[in-house]
Amino acid sequence: MAARAYWQGQIRLALVSIPVEIYSATKSGAQISFKQIHEPTGKPIHYEKVVTGVGPVDTDEIMKGFEFEKGNYVLLEQDEIDAVKLESKKTLELTQFVDADEIDVLYYEKPYFVVPADDLAEEAFIVLREALRRTKKVGLGQLAMRGREYVVSLKPCGRGMVLETLRYADEVNKAQGYFRDIPEGKPDDDLLDLAETLIAKKSGPFHPQEFHDRYVDALKALVERKRKAKGGKIIEDAEGDAPKKGGSNVVDLMAALRKSVEKGGGAAAPAKKAPARKAPAKKRA
Repeated sequence: MAARAYWQGQIRLALVSIPVEIYSATKSGAQISFKQIHEPTGKPIHYEKVVTGVGPVDTDEIMKGFEFEKGNYVLLEQDEIDAVKLESKKTLELTQFVDADEIDVLYYEKPYFVVPADDLAEEAFIVLREALRRTKKVGLGQLAMRGREYVVSLKPCGRGMVLETLRYADEVNKAQGYFRDIPEGKPDDDLLDLAETLIAKKSGPFHPQEFHDRYVDALKALVERKRKAKGGKIIEDAEGDAPKKGGSNVVDLMAALRKSVEKGGGAAAPAKKAPARKAPAKKRA
């Protein structure tokens, strides 16, 4: 495998240990990067690490320090930090199994591909994968990577498995504080039917390759126009896209939904079956 393993160790389930390797399942997409430039000279700005009253310092003079009280630090060497013993540095012990829908989407952070480390590990790896698949469960445990211990989930994915790092409870904001002012009232049935029809018309399979970062495209186009303008300022008028505010601009929701449904788009909504007609009554002689 060409990629470099992000983590190497073993998955442990009771007395069974499975040597595995973990690889990042995602990568950075296309993006535009900008540098800070000194306008008068047109040269890039650099940053130096400086000490107050001393000035610039060499990187080999820099240590990691923890401020235990104002102005006082405990200094640590990198090898002292690396030597901290934590079993989860090399072992992911599956301590619990839950239904996938029990984990709120807010807790998921980043996915990784999990593969057996060698041929000897394949049999146990496949047994665990299929057991998770049959029981429709997700394994939970803790794993230390790159200076931090994560809660992780493990589930089948094709021939392999996917490990996802999860956020801790104190890293997730409670939704109630944001949603409490939203009324609980039930919407009008006609409005709901129109909204459902619109959703049905636009429903279809998910093709991730059909989506791309349009903002990056717009920035690339801006850079090209700016280059051709030879320094001239270019400001696009975005006023037409801005949502209007104020009570006088309230849109009739029913009319807007009806118009959206009439315009269509996407997959057609399944036609409702017409009610069965009753057989005509026989005439009496």
